[in-house]
Amino acid sequence: MPLPEATGTLGLKRAAHLLRRATFGATKDQIDMYAGINGYAGYTPAQAITQLFRQALPAPVLPVDTKTGQEWVLTGATDANSKPFDLETFVLKWILGQSMSPGVPANLSLAYSAREKVIHFLHTHFTTIISKVSSSRALYFQNELFRKFALDVSFPLSTLPPADTNFKKLTVKISVDNAMLRLLDGNLNVKGSVNENYGRELIELYSLGKGLQGTPLPSPEPTTQGDYGYYTEQDVQAAANVLTGWTDDDTFTNIDPDTLLPRGKVKGTPTNASSHEPDDDPDEIKKKFSTRFVSALFPDLIIRPDATLLAANGGFHGEATALDEIEKLVELIYEQEETRKHICRKIYRFYVASMHTTADSLAIEPIINSMADTFRDSGYKLQAVIEDLLKSQHFFDAGYLTQDSDNVGGLIKSPLDLTVGVLRFFGKQIPDMATSPQGFYDATGVILDAIRDQGMNYYEPYDVAGYEAYHQWPIYHRAWITPNTLPTRYKFIPTVTNFSGNGLFKEDLRLYVENNMPPAIAANARLLIVELAKYLLPLADNALDFSADNGSLTAARLNYFKLRFVQDFAVDPEQYWTDRWNGTIPASYDDIRDQLVYLFNAMLQSPEYQLA
Repeated sequence: MPLPEATGTLGLKRAAHLLRRATFGATKDQIDMYAGINGYAGYTPAQAITQLFRQALPAPVLPVDTKTGQEWVLTGATDANSKPFDLETFVLKWILGQSMSPGVPANLSLAYSAREKVIHFLHTHFTTIISKVSSSRALYFQNELFRKFALDVSFPLSTLPPADTNFKKLTVKISVDNAMLRLLDGNLNVKGSVNENYGRELIELYSLGKGLQGTPLPSPEPTTQGDYGYYTEQDVQAAANVLTGWTDDDTFTNIDPDTLLPRGKVKGTPTNASSHEPDDDPDEIKKKFSTRFVSALFPDLIIRPDATLLAANGGFHGEATALDEIEKLVELIYEQEETRKHICRKIYRFYVASMHTTADSLAIEPIINSMADTFRDSGYKLQAVIEDLLKSQHFFDAGYLTQDSDNVGGLIKSPLDLTVGVLRFFGKQIPDMATSPQGFYDATGVILDAIRDQGMNYYEPYDVAGYEAYHQWPIYHRAWITPNTLPTRYKFIPTVTNFSGNGLFKEDLRLYVENNMPPAIAANARLLIVELAKYLLPLADNALDFSADNGSLTAARLNYFKLRFVQDFAVDPEQYWTDRWNGTIPASYDDIRDQLVYLFNAMLQSPEYQLA
């Protein structure tokens, strides 16, 4: 059953929390709009989810090769185009740029960002390594595949029937996706010389998993080598045999009739998949799964081809037959309760929190079970699970941990969330691809370099399991912070806040405060700190005190921000700021702006700002 739903107008703290997690960041005005303050009516959690996930959104403008001034991902590259590595870099920057909602109308910017964050989740789940794929077009079409399935309840960009736009169907499609076939050697998997790479990762990483990490395997305990509790080596081999006979299509002309996107093809011909394992030897059934699986659809646990398809092909295993077997394999895998739970745990870690102890992992299993039920009952709709989670009481005030901690501030921001979040908070935009492709790539190149410096080698994780922060128990999101990456997180902030010097994203902080803060708050050092903290720091409560620890931010932290802001410019530094801001005493524009730089740097470079 669905999780209990949070009610009432969001208010500032809940609105800021929701937009930090569901999108790549929001401006102060956007947070106010959702919160219902400063002249806005506000939204309930359910209304906010509708605004974020039920909008008709535009498709991205196609990436352009700066050498030709034309797209190449649809029509193909020629000798006139840039070198392949440059084209791959263009697509990488194009994908990254979508997190900034480029060229999107202001009223759709947050919804666009929410969709792109779901797409980013899909990338962290179905990992891609660009150096292994080594194809700009394969990378582009995989991203478009994710975009078609990201919003699988409202499905504004999907060409599939509504019932078939779901996570289970996406698992089928990704199995014959050109980029995935390259990444996990599906193009090398042939009968007689079976390559198990994708079959293994399909089960272990992308669907069934190995159970709740940090807890014992199910009873009865595995007693033989190669038994992983929920599947065995026999199952990996059976899956690999089902998946034989496919290769990537470097012409990108084999079009999937459901998505209208290019996909891989079978070796041989469409009616004779000559490298697909037929499994027609009754003495050696190669597509039989172990009793670790249970199935109502396949009680004998054998994946067999559709007899109708075989008859149509004259008894040959053609492309339709090979694809039918993959669909049956996915059906078998998704029949398993643990598959639903494994995927929901990853959704939970992405949007809510990561569990670092066995006790905490077990404590949230009732939440995971409810999410898994929603997943099944919705017809395996990813969007349904995300929406149900993000409007739940649990999302906003989950006192589930052993220390009754709050979800707010419970995740360390990824380098992508931190970097893009800063830019979006200040309302920064990137040039439009249609009118200035070089400007677009220059701007996204700055972001790409920043997140790499912070430890996120975008689309180049260390291994096929993906970025450690999303999967590696028990460290998870704590992997983002190391002695090397923390200074680089801090280093990025002055590239935005320090107005002097070169940089594409400079912010005039005096102008920002003038445009976003009431005069009485802007002129009062303490009130300005408190007001900014509500938007910037997830641990800030609405009632903050510089003399007592009655809020999530201690008096010591607030006074630290104040000291960095007003410093010791005068006998009474706070009054000196008020007089400078109000023009009672002379102060240059740059002097006031520089003083605000001290404040914003202190807050944006604080440990608290690293949290979401």
